[in-house]
Amino acid sequence: MPKHLVLQLAVTTAGALIGLTAVSSTAEAAVPPLSHPRIVAHFDRPAGQVAESVIVRPNGSADVGLILSRQVAHVTLGGRVEVLATMPLPADGGVNTPGPGSAAVTGIERTGDGSLYFLYSAGDASLTGLWKLRPGGKPERVAALPAASFLNGLARDDRTGDFYITDSTQGRVWRVGSHGGTATLWAAGEDFAPTHFFGANGVKVHNGAVWVSNLDRGTILRIPQTEKGTAGPHQVMASGLDSVDDFAFTGRGDQLLAALNIPSEVVLITPGKANRIVLDESDGLQNTTALAVDGETVYVASGALTTGGDANLLTAHLGHHD
Repeated sequence: MPKHLVLQLAVTTAGALIGLTAVSSTAEAAVPPLSHPRIVAHFDRPAGQVAESVIVRPNGSADVGLILSRQVAHVTLGGRVEVLATMPLPADGGVNTPGPGSAAVTGIERTGDGSLYFLYSAGDASLTGLWKLRPGGKPERVAALPAASFLNGLARDDRTGDFYITDSTQGRVWRVGSHGGTATLWAAGEDFAPTHFFGANGVKVHNGAVWVSNLDRGTILRIPQTEKGTAGPHQVMASGLDSVDDFAFTGRGDQLLAALNIPSEVVLITPGKANRIVLDESDGLQNTTALAVDGETVYVASGALTTGGDANLLTAHLGHHD
């Protein structure tokens, strides 16, 4: 999230209630391979509902991390928002959280047993880290991370169960084992660092590598996973992406969709071809934050952090065009 979102993130949301307005459709404005964009849930932005991450359940419903209200929530197939957990504020109210100065729930992942894993940054050594939420249970921290970190993106390696975590203010990628424990610094360097606010942001594990976006630098990096599990030499796979946040692979090789926050766009990036805007404000996007691809359905979260408009969850059909 760009620097001029900081003031928006400082809005007090303690005690805010979660609400949901009527689900609505948008006009057909998407560009192939996306079609039939439809807003499936409206979040209550004034109450702090800002979706920063999205993960899809087997039945097509979704779980989200709500950054301002410090909550993990479930969006039902009918568009209803159900709060699963609310994280406690640190003693200072979160003002010492690096970057935005506001405690925040960000990246989210889900394992086969239905457990949710998510990131919480609070500028507090007793709270900042990777958390686990079992179905019907209460959040428990499974890995502590430095209080000086703003943890942002979370990705799970399906082969090993390891988690990869981006640290946007420190410009790092951390790795945590499948059952939690000690976090290990996995990758760092200039290409991961911020230039003025946030560096390493979105993260995905794909085809033997960890891919990371850098919001300030407008890039997406590919870091190979060596046989020993360490980080190999990284390379820049895409650049010139204004305030790139999260991204997701389409299932067609290294083709991916990237969320551009300030332009409120989703861009299709296909190796060897020009980037193409496939969703924008006319489809209902407002400060695009997160993406997930589930088969032929794309899920897109908008935070409306600077627009002050509609924070929502949108779906679109992913066709076979390239």
